[in-house]
Parts: sequence; structure tokens; C-alpha cells
Amino acid sequence: MQLLFSSLPLPPHTFLPTFTAFYGCHLPFLITPIVLFYLMVVLVVVMLLLLLSVHQWRHPKDKPLPPGSMGWPYIGETLKLYKENPNSFFANRQKRYGDIFKSHILGCPCVMISSPDAAKIVLVTKAHLFKPTYPPSKEKMIGPEAIFFHQGPYHSRLKKLVQASFLPSAIRGSVSEIEQIVLKFLPAWDNTTLNTLQEMKRYAFDVAMISAFGHKQDKEINGIKQLYQCLEKGYNSMPLDLPGTPFNKAMKARKLLNETLRRLIKERRENEKQGGGGGLLGVLLGDKNQKVDQLSDSQIADNVIGVIFAAHDTTASVLTWLLKYLHDNGNLLEAVTREQEGVRREIIEANRRLMWDDTRHMPLTTRVIQETLRTASILSFTFREAVEDVEFEGYYIPKGWKVLPLFRTIHHCADFFPKPEKFDPSRFEVPPKPNTFMPFGNGVHSCPGSELAKLEILVLLHHLTTKYRWQVVGDEDGIQYGPFPVPKKGLPVKVTPRNI
Repeated sequence: MQLLFSSLPLPPHTFLPTFTAFYGCHLPFLITPIVLFYLMVVLVVVMLLLLLSVHQWRHPKDKPLPPGSMGWPYIGETLKLYKENPNSFFANRQKRYGDIFKSHILGCPCVMISSPDAAKIVLVTKAHLFKPTYPPSKEKMIGPEAIFFHQGPYHSRLKKLVQASFLPSAIRGSVSEIEQIVLKFLPAWDNTTLNTLQEMKRYAFDVAMISAFGHKQDKEINGIKQLYQCLEKGYNSMPLDLPGTPFNKAMKARKLLNETLRRLIKERRENEKQGGGGGLLGVLLGDKNQKVDQLSDSQIADNVIGVIFAAHDTTASVLTWLLKYLHDNGNLLEAVTREQEGVRREIIEANRRLMWDDTRHMPLTTRVIQETLRTASILSFTFREAVEDVEFEGYYIPKGWKVLPLFRTIHHCADFFPKPEKFDPSRFEVPPKPNTFMPFGNGVHSCPGSELAKLEILVLLHHLTTKYRWQVVGDEDGIQYGPFPVPKKGLPVKVTPRNI
């Protein structure tokens, strides 16, 4: 915090007393040409920042900015955001200002929107006016060629390729591989106290590796796993690229990961006649559009890393909440178990393994997953940036301002979901109103891997609910953010065999 404040330019009226207090003497005794030069530089920087703020927030007289507070100069409302529960931060401002309001967080002027219709405009009907945006450090770590950071023809091309990897027709053959991962994990949990979040991360990561690289196990895969885990540790750290910092270590791992992926890409290109090896990598390598250039190695590497990122943390967080909600709602857990036992009997009678069609006949379990996605709202909001000056719902949004559709606020609105704090899967017996349920986003930048995420959750719940029970360890309740909301301490549980 001291570093934050010490790095801020001082306003002109506070510079002299601060300088005097800091150095213990009066300014006139210290004036030299060098000091005078630095004084002038500071004053010029301050004036430029003030002019930039005025320019950034100016708007036509007939088009007002949305209501709200921009907070303190330079800092905005960032400290309040970190001090409060992020969801309370947004909810309190919505109550005060309405469904569209402005703020200034993380160094950016922002407009928050919390109505389904407004979210649809930003994400769907006028998506070309609002480009996806991420902090530069995240873009650098994932890779600038990843699909998340683009729009237009390049994004459309990648979207088709990525979707081709995750369509039901593409992933239905992965059920047996995902089931094998589950059957490898569960025996290790027997009579063990474990951190749910960390175990679910391990499970989701192994599934992500299959989706990214296919069933072919190259010699480079283990190295990729280790480098990715190092990269992940620095993903949410402060972006200080200094020796020894988590960010610095992560960027070194990112460089090595890129080199490893390039070797793997080269090997698969050379063995192209034998097939690309499956997974997203195989689809990207097999793209033979004659009208455009072949995807480069860096484009392929960035998108493979991006898919692993997208498929990993979010799914693990959802699974962690699922175990908590089922633990806290014993009758619901027993109902889900009965449904899964019915599926199990059919599998045993037919003398076969779990198949794709079985996962299509789990209606209650599917509703439990939907309600978990709504209640937990892992993706609380997303960032967009206005690519030009935009008139929006009677307000003016200047070019360069961030626009945040607040998914969690919409998911917890009593107008769309009565008694929103209650965990009630039966609400999904009737489809929700359009644009009120967006756990995977909406529009051209929605998550293409939603079907895979649901599949790996269903396969795990099928075996977990029919064979095991779990008890939360400790009585500490609450939420932690890292960056996605999860139960405190990652939900420690004791897993025991189910008494049948």
C-alpha cells in the first residue's frame, strides 16, 4: 500500500509541505538547478494527468455520463473494491444509482451494467462496439495470439476451430477417458482429509490436458504439466517482473512452456500423415483454409495455453461449490444419489461403461449444476472496452472506458430468481428468462467449452455420489477470492466410503 501511494504524483498544493516535512528543512534552502528541474518535471506530469482526466471524462452536454462516483483522484474506488466483498461493492452501487453506473477501479474509468437487456447489447447485439480486454500482464502470460484478446476475422476463424473441438459430437468419445481419470482419483480420497479446491484443480487439469492434446501421450506432456503449474502460481500475483517474484518465475516458465509447445507442434507437423494427435492441438494443426495463411506455431501455442487456463480454474471452483451445496442440503444429495444409482443399474444390466447418452439422462443432477452456476456465479463479471464513443441507454460512454456486465448481480436478482440466496435447483424446471442466466458469458465471446465442463462434472458426480460421502472439516464459513469465489480454505473435507 505504501508503494502505491508513494508512486502517485503529488498535487501542486501538497508538494511543498510534503517536501518540507520529508526532508526536515525548508525548500528555499535546497533550490538548485537540478532540484528546480525535477520540480518542473513533477508539475508538468501533474498537469498532464489532470488534463488527461478532464479529457477522459468530458462528454457532450446532451449525453450525460452514467451516475456514480469516480472516487479519489488517481486511485478511484479501487481500495473500496478490495476492502469490501466485491459482490457487495457492485450491489450497493446498483441500489444507489440504478442498473447502469460509473466508477473508477484498477486504474480505469468503468461503466457497470446489471440489467439483462443492457448486457445483451454489450455482449451480443452491439458486440462490435465493445472489445474484450484484459490486464496487460494476463495477456502477456497467456499469450497475445489467444482467442480471448481478439475480435473480427481472426477471432471468428479461431472460434470455429475451438468450437469444433468442444461440440458434443467431438467430446462424446471422451467420456471413457474422463471416467478413467475419475476412477484414478477417487480411491486416493478414501478415508482422507483433503482440500477440495486443490483436488478439483488436479482433476480439471487432467481433463483439460486431454481436451488440449488428445489421447496421444507425447513425451513432452509431463514437462508441459510442470511448467503450467509454475505459470499458474504467478498468474494472480502482482505483475512485478523482478528477480525472485512469483510473476518473474511465471514468465520464465511461460517462455519455457512456449519452447516446449513449439517442439511438440513441430513433432506433430512432421507426423501429420499419422494424424494431428487429437484434441484442440490436432484441430488447429489440421486447419487447411486455402484463403488464409496457416496458423503459426505461436498462434497455436497461445491458444492451447489459453484453453487450459479457461478449462481449469473455473471448473474446479464450480466443483468445489457443488460439494458444499450437496453437503449442506442432505435431502438433495440423497435425491441426486438415487438418480445416479438408477443410471448405474442400467449400466450394470447392459454390462457396459458409462456413456455419453447416460449423461443426457441426469435431469436432477443437471439442475443442481445449473443452480450451482447461478448461486456461486464463478464468473462474476467480464471486461469489455468501448472501441469508440458510444451512446448507451441514454448515457454517453467515452472511447476507451471499460464496460462490465455484472453476471452475479443479474443471477441474484429477485425479479428473475425469487429468493435468490436460497439454493433451489427446482427453479430450473422452467427455463430462465432470456439473458438472465449467463454462467458461460454470452455472444461471440461466450465460453466454447461449456459442454465439456458439464460433462466432466456429471462424470465425477456419478461416481462420487454413489460410492462416497464427505464431511466438511472445521466450522469456518465464508468466501475467499483467488480470483474466483470459493469456500474459505478451499473447503477441507473428510471423504469416507458410503454405507450402502
